[in-house]
Amino acid sequence: MSNILITGATGNIGFEVIRFLSNIDSPNRIIDGVRNINKAKIFFKNYPNLDYINFDFEDIETFDNALSGIDSIFLLRPPQISDVETYFKPLILKIKERNIKKIVFLSVQGAEKSKVIPHNKIERLIEENGLDFIFLRPSYFMQNLTTTLINDIKTKRGIILPSGKAKFNWIDIENIGEVGAILLDKFDDFKNQAIEITGLENESFARVAELINNSIDNPIEYKNVNPFRFYQIKKSEGMVKGMIIVMILLHFLPRFQKEPQISDFYESLTGKKPTDLKSFIEREKKQFEKQ
Repeated sequence: MSNILITGATGNIGFEVIRFLSNIDSPNRIIDGVRNINKAKIFFKNYPNLDYINFDFEDIETFDNALSGIDSIFLLRPPQISDVETYFKPLILKIKERNIKKIVFLSVQGAEKSKVIPHNKIERLIEENGLDFIFLRPSYFMQNLTTTLINDIKTKRGIILPSGKAKFNWIDIENIGEVGAILLDKFDDFKNQAIEITGLENESFARVAELINNSIDNPIEYKNVNPFRFYQIKKSEGMVKGMIIVMILLHFLPRFQKEPQISDFYESLTGKKPTDLKSFIEREKKQFEKQ
């Protein structure tokens, strides 16, 4: 039996990894690393076979107990944490100390090309400490439209970003969670690889706004702003500095990069096509309607 610790368990991707992992016919013991165990038990009330442990990325005192007896880890970076040296280096060192070598790290497509983003730094930390890894590098999350960007969509009827005409590849986190679960279960088949997982389409935010407008009554628009203006807007809204900078890096740098490559890894692993944008928007269209 393998003891698998899931970090970020109550987040969107953590939930999907647990959902798919729970359906795999194997003797894995799934342990949710969470800040509030009582709330997590309510959140996962339909998953009675899960175990729970107190874990907080921002509290080093929780690391040792959370890692006790663990064989493999699904590791992600919470959006609000950009200081790798302060928060991730102690965690990686503790993982190494505990002799836990199997890490599936949720990175980002193109992380190897950009040394300034946190994902690149975390990947290098894992490699430098001699841990066996799988770097899962998904493209741009469709669910950013229903999470990070949803407030602007609902209240300002716009997608406000410094992305220009850059094209992003769009992936459903349900597809990411399914792949993450399979990689955790069959780690040795893929270890020490960086795996890109993408959707079917490379589209700009202007085009995505058009697709959304085809499904709703109250249209939205894509508003391109320069990085400095974007920083000012988000700072005035109370977003933390580190998260604003990461958002700028993820949305502005693609303007100077080649169009994302489309991977067939999801289809080859699962035998299914990934979710397309039109299907995702139709599934979530109620969220895009005016408040």
